[in-house]
Amino acid sequence: MRAPDFWFASADRIAGRARLLQPLGHLYGRITARRVARPPDVHLDIPVICIGNLNAGGTGKTPAVIAILSLLSDQFQRPHVVTRGYGGSLQGPVRVDPARHTAAEVGDEPLLLAAFAEVWVAKDRGAGGRAAAEAGATAVVLDDGFQNPTLHKDLSIVVVDAVQGFGNGLCLPAGPLREPVATGLLRAHALLSIGNKSAQNAFSVPDKPSGLPHLRATLEPLQTGMDWTGTRVYAFAGIGHPSKFFATLKSLGAEVVHAEPLDDHQRLSPALLSRMDTEATRVKAQLVTTEKDAVRLPAAFRSKVITLPVRLTFDDDGAALRALLTPLF
Repeated sequence: MRAPDFWFASADRIAGRARLLQPLGHLYGRITARRVARPPDVHLDIPVICIGNLNAGGTGKTPAVIAILSLLSDQFQRPHVVTRGYGGSLQGPVRVDPARHTAAEVGDEPLLLAAFAEVWVAKDRGAGGRAAAEAGATAVVLDDGFQNPTLHKDLSIVVVDAVQGFGNGLCLPAGPLREPVATGLLRAHALLSIGNKSAQNAFSVPDKPSGLPHLRATLEPLQTGMDWTGTRVYAFAGIGHPSKFFATLKSLGAEVVHAEPLDDHQRLSPALLSRMDTEATRVKAQLVTTEKDAVRLPAAFRSKVITLPVRLTFDDDGAALRALLTPLF
């Protein structure tokens, strides 16, 4: 499902449809507040680091999780990821095995993250945390789950897209929020905004609590040796904001002859792949997609598609993030 445009209208110019849905948004916010007020069921003897958001949909959590895993590994920790496994059928807790599991079973993001650390899919986050601890993890990185009270969190980082911000400031379905910004950030230990310099300069949070650390980062293409200059590409992406992926390709010098935006986590059916393959061949273009989409490709189709990986680059080279992590160990 793609987010409606009125979610991201200016907060002081709320669209008519948003106003009609605002009472439902208030109800959604109250339900979330009641849920997060519950005391956690599970306390682990190892740190739990939550990478979450206030918005529904993509904000850059997966690159943020990868960055956290890298920093923890640099500190000689053994982090395990615990995630719900959105889009997957397995309830868990189950340790993700990319050689055995499919995206239909565990979701696409767990398969991607399994390249960087041990990953547990668990609808019950507390059970997933226990499984990780028993398997030898020295830290749990909770992918999403900021509004899930099951597992006690030692550090919670709220991730937001600097371009989209918190949209019109309203809760679902009137706006993109799972809970109001002011109440959500009171539980956070840090805010991480992701975007280029101009987006960061324009981004502001009127309701940000005093003293809440604000980390800033950009998504940069990983240097793989590929020269994109002049390369004709047929790009497709099923992420939160596909336009960003297409813009990245253009910034690298690629000639994007077709850009196919898909819904977040959209199934790559044989019919869809066959159509895109045929069209790419017709316009003499190379199929290109994101890392997250690539893990959903059938094995027989992967050789036809080039993947463009991206990583977070912090404004301060990660110093503020390391300062948040170090006291946990």
